[in-house]
Amino acid sequence: MPRRLPLLLSTVALVLTACSAAAQPAPAAVPDWPPAPVVPLPQQPPPALVVDAPLPEQLANGLVVLRYRAENLRIVPVYGPAALDVSPRIGHLHVTVDDAAWHWADGSGEPLIIQALPPGPHRIRIGLADPDHHVLDSKTVDFVIPAHA
Repeated sequence: MPRRLPLLLSTVALVLTACSAAAQPAPAAVPDWPPAPVVPLPQQPPPALVVDAPLPEQLANGLVVLRYRAENLRIVPVYGPAALDVSPRIGHLHVTVDDAAWHWADGSGEPLIIQALPPGPHRIRIGLADPDHHVLDSKTVDFVIPAHA
């Protein structure tokens, strides 16, 4: 009989716990809850962009891979003036190849991969932009695609 006592006590405790949990009122529906507090970061350091030079082995194959990182800003595909109030700060990239009159926006956070550039010198300007497309920092990368690529 003493061996069964711990088993009996644990079974009783389990039943009592289940009964008390079932007797509690249901929590309020989610729409009735107040919004979660958000604490803005008013003194954020300025955003900065760091870009690595493309690797010579990749350039020899006609491939440009630019790894970068943004400091004090998260790269996400969110655009527009309402996103300016997001904290911590968010943004995206503006990429211009060979001083073209146009650029493209990239919010992937992945390395930039450019193919099929002709042999010769090239320049890529990468701008770190806020959601409203104002450039906060930029870097320019100059490189040469070899003739045999």
